[in-house]
Order: sequence, then structure tokens, then C-alpha cells
Amino acid sequence: MFVATLLRAPASPGLDARLVESLRNAWGGGAARWLNPGIAAEFDLPAMPDNRWQVWEDLQALGIDLCVQPAQGRRKAMLLADMDSTMIQQECIDELADMAGVGARVADITARAMNGELDFDGALKERVGLLKGLPESVIAQVLAERITVMPGGKTLIATMKAHGGHAALVSGGFTAFTEAVAKALGFDEHRANTLLAEGGRLTGHVGMPILGKQAKVDALNQITARLGITPDQVIAVGDGANDLGMLHLAGAGVALHAKPSVAAQCDLRVNHGDLTALLYLQGYSVQDFAPN
Repeated sequence: MFVATLLRAPASPGLDARLVESLRNAWGGGAARWLNPGIAAEFDLPAMPDNRWQVWEDLQALGIDLCVQPAQGRRKAMLLADMDSTMIQQECIDELADMAGVGARVADITARAMNGELDFDGALKERVGLLKGLPESVIAQVLAERITVMPGGKTLIATMKAHGGHAALVSGGFTAFTEAVAKALGFDEHRANTLLAEGGRLTGHVGMPILGKQAKVDALNQITARLGITPDQVIAVGDGANDLGMLHLAGAGVALHAKPSVAAQCDLRVNHGDLTALLYLQGYSVQDFAPN
């Protein structure tokens, strides 16, 4: 048994009941369940539709996300999340680089690395090297003035934790940012790279070993083993090539507003919805959302 979920961005509701019914009838699905009127609906399916991706593409043009997944076990015990451009709306290293006057150069490297065109470790070392001499105090300034959380993040974490879930933030970025973001959003733990500083200024080096693609997979395995659960009980979310390992290993790997080359390798793609989409994908209705 499978379940199909249709999603609109909460900021622009308007999921048409007639469209939901039309697709349900075409695919021979069960009765539609509205998780949030105008925003999220789902229905059961006896089999995976052959034309899933053609329908997905048609719906994308209408501002609608479509996800089809196995129905069994879709409510997860753990959230494993990337940070930059996933739990927050920025890339922290790009913001630091902008303050250092090398914003365009670093942003280009970041985009290529997240798209899988460059080796992550090498790209990170190169970008951090361009930050050499930047006052360490700029980190606090960027956090205060430039970093904004992705809509739905607090609700996602609060709701999963209210139902016994665990939330871990694992980033290829830096602990100076994950510590603040994890605290603000309610994560249980966080892992990231360390920006090295000396005499109040960044040295242009990052602490070793670098937390990259494999380290995110290792984190998933280590945390689930510690909690006594399996990777199948994890919903992971990310947007970059360095997230693909954990997205493929998790029971549900969600490409959120991801680079096209990354999204193409994931079955669950959310391009229009916000982070509450991860709750709807687990079968939560808006009435189940925890206050935050």
C-alpha cells in the first residue's frame, strides 16, 4: 500500500478539491483525507502509479508538490536535518564571505559544491581560506542580522518531539551557527565543522576531520544506534549534494527546495511547501501540530 500526498505552500493555499478528486479517481485511490484544507491532502493507493513523475511535473507548474511513498512506517521517530538553506534560509559561509568582501566568489563555489560539481571537502577548505583575517565577532553579527529560520521549522520539531521523536541537526557548516540554530529551533543535538580562530580572527582553516557527506551518514548510523532505532525510522531533509548519502539511507529522505541535480536523485521532493510538509508526509494533520 502506498500513500499520495499533495501539498501547497502555506503562504499561498488553494489546493483544489476537484484536482485532488480527479487524481484520486485516475489512480484508483482511496478516499481523500484533508490534513489541512487548501494546503495538504492525501489518499491511499494500491500500487505505485506508472506515470507518477509526469503527473508530478504537471503539478509543479501549478505550484503543487506531489509525493508518493509506502504507507507503512511513514511516521518517523527521528528527524535528521541539514542546516544551510534547509532549516535556515541562508548559507552561513556565503554571509560571512559577503562581510569579508569575497561574497560573489564564495557563493559561486558554494553553489557548485551543493550541486555536486565540486568535491565538498576541497570546496570548504577553499572557501574558509578566503575568510582568513575576518574578525571572529562577525559570526555573532551575521547570526543577529542575516540569518532567518525556514518557515515551519519550529512546528516540525515541536510536533515530532511531542510525539516522542528526536531531532538532530547535522551540517557541513559550522558549530558557531549550528549551536545557535539548534537552540532556537529546539533540536536535541547538533554536529558541524569548526571554524578555527586565533587572536580574535579567523585563521582561514577548518578543524579536521571535515564533516561532509560521509559524516552525515555516520551521524545517522551513530545516533540511531544510540537511540535503539533503525535508519528506516528516520526522516532526513536537505538540499545539497553532500546530503544525498543521508537522504538515501533514511527511511524517508526529503529534498527540500533542493538543487535540481539533487532533487532528481530523491523520491520525495518538496519545492513549494515549507518544513511543515515533512509533518504532512508523515500523516500528521494541522490539528496534530504542537504549539511552539
